[in-house]
Amino acid sequence: MSEALKVKDGVVVTLDYTLRLDDGEVIDSSTDEGPLEYLHGYGQIIPGLEKALVGLGVGDRKTVVVPPDEAYGDVDMDAFEIVPRSMFPDDLELEEGLELSLRDVETDEPFDATIAEIRETEVMLDFNHPLAGETLHFEVHIPAIRAATAEELAHGHAHGGDGHHH
Repeated sequence: MSEALKVKDGVVVTLDYTLRLDDGEVIDSSTDEGPLEYLHGYGQIIPGLEKALVGLGVGDRKTVVVPPDEAYGDVDMDAFEIVPRSMFPDDLELEEGLELSLRDVETDEPFDATIAEIRETEVMLDFNHPLAGETLHFEVHIPAIRAATAEELAHGHAHGGDGHHH
């Protein structure tokens, strides 16, 4: 009987979680897609959550409150940009709070933005992460922990069964 694994760097943790905001709104939960598998210690999940899970064992439950600076950061005022309304297709219904997936014209990198404000001929986009400035409340449960394979350690992430990423 091997010693029971605890959460530490280099183990693959299976994590069931529910994420709420300060007002109790559930914004993410593993019940939709099944538990998250991640390789601990490689920055695959937000730092504040990773830190709080260290030392937990299989079957453990914990409520973790993560402040913005250990989650997605504070809201960066420089991350707002005003763009002409004309850069959007006419048939696109613009509304405040709408999340857009855009591509950078020069690098072709995809990035997300949220519409912060709509004016007559301009639109203000917010490039902050949608959860920037939010305190995150996680309820977590650990159904399984296993040692990582050499390949997973080399790649720095868990090789999940069905390959979906959060």
